[in-house]
Amino acid sequence: SWEVKLGRRDSLAANRTAANVFLPSPASNISTLTSNFAVQGLSFKDMVALSGAHTIGFARCVAFRARIYNDVDISPPFKQYLQSICPRVGNDSILQGLDLKTPSHFDNLFYKNLLVKKGLLHSDQEIYNSNKADPIVRTFSRSLTKFYKSFAKAMIKMGDVSPLTGTQGEVRLHCRKAN
Repeated sequence: SWEVKLGRRDSLAANRTAANVFLPSPASNISTLTSNFAVQGLSFKDMVALSGAHTIGFARCVAFRARIYNDVDISPPFKQYLQSICPRVGNDSILQGLDLKTPSHFDNLFYKNLLVKKGLLHSDQEIYNSNKADPIVRTFSRSLTKFYKSFAKAMIKMGDVSPLTGTQGEVRLHCRKAN
């Protein structure tokens, strides 16, 4: 866990397009991922740690279809299972846990899955296919504590990316809605 900074300014309106500009695609390769994070002032290790957020949540079939029909760096039984629920055409909205076993628990199984070629998204598996990231992935797969500490540090750093200042936005009384 980490201490969230209070008194931060927030936008007065949501903008999906602006919010998604720097989000990497599920088809991103390691160089695209690295540059997307670097543009935000985040290090390579920050990127690997923040990618661990994919230990929770789900992805739609449309986001991983290309991986399961085109990639070779995927566990054959994993690939076969995914192809059984996500056909080449249709069923775009079928959901699959980003982490097959514990998609609702924040743990380090995401990294363990990468070691055995069970990253759901192409962009996830790319992290372990990078010689530079491989030692970090192995460390996080073995040590939940090291993953948690690195993730918290990277989240704090990411929270400091382009904060609103001056008269931009407002400090919210209730975080879920504008004042």
